[in-house]
Amino acid sequence: MFAMIESSIQCRGPIEAKPGQQKIVAMVGPTGVGKTTTIAKLAANFRLRDNVRMGLITVDTYRIAAVDQLRTYAEIIDLPMKVVSTAVEMKQAVAEFAGMDLILIDTAGRSPRDEVKLQELKAVLGDIVVDDVHLVLSATTGYRHLRTTAEQFKSVGLTSVILTKLDEAPSLGAILNITSKLGLPLSYLTTGQNVPKDIEPAQPTRATRLILGQEDLSS
Repeated sequence: MFAMIESSIQCRGPIEAKPGQQKIVAMVGPTGVGKTTTIAKLAANFRLRDNVRMGLITVDTYRIAAVDQLRTYAEIIDLPMKVVSTAVEMKQAVAEFAGMDLILIDTAGRSPRDEVKLQELKAVLGDIVVDDVHLVLSATTGYRHLRTTAEQFKSVGLTSVILTKLDEAPSLGAILNITSKLGLPLSYLTTGQNVPKDIEPAQPTRATRLILGQEDLSS
């Protein structure tokens, strides 16, 4: 059983940021899944551990609190941050971050059923070249909603999934559902609210052990 589950779990590997090779990474997904906290964890790790030159952009203009939350994290880890609401502003912000190795883009949470908001998201990102688009999903979400969300957000050009809130999920079957049934590779798993901790690159062996209860989240 272990080998069967492990072979079904696709993992894309973590984000790679290299000096002089700028990478632009966007986080998209529904509301309440932890996109902003996840970006803060990634940013803190890249800044503090790898000393990557980076900038943050947020288009989360629908929830002022989320903008303030990311700004607070940006100030703590000493990163520049820009707030944008249009494609023109996005293009300008990216141009101003031309010297950065990594740009992380936070986006407003959107209902997968709100086609207008999804088109707005595509428009804001449409004039820049985004290398990776991570769909952020919660492990507490049922399979039917996971599937609906993934199908709707695929139009944005998804490359992988970050699965959050493993510590709050009654079971970890969502790991298998995402990769084997939805056909999307995992990039990261988050296991709590602590920044910069509680995030790890997804690995098939580790994920399989979590699903089967052979390891706990703290190991």
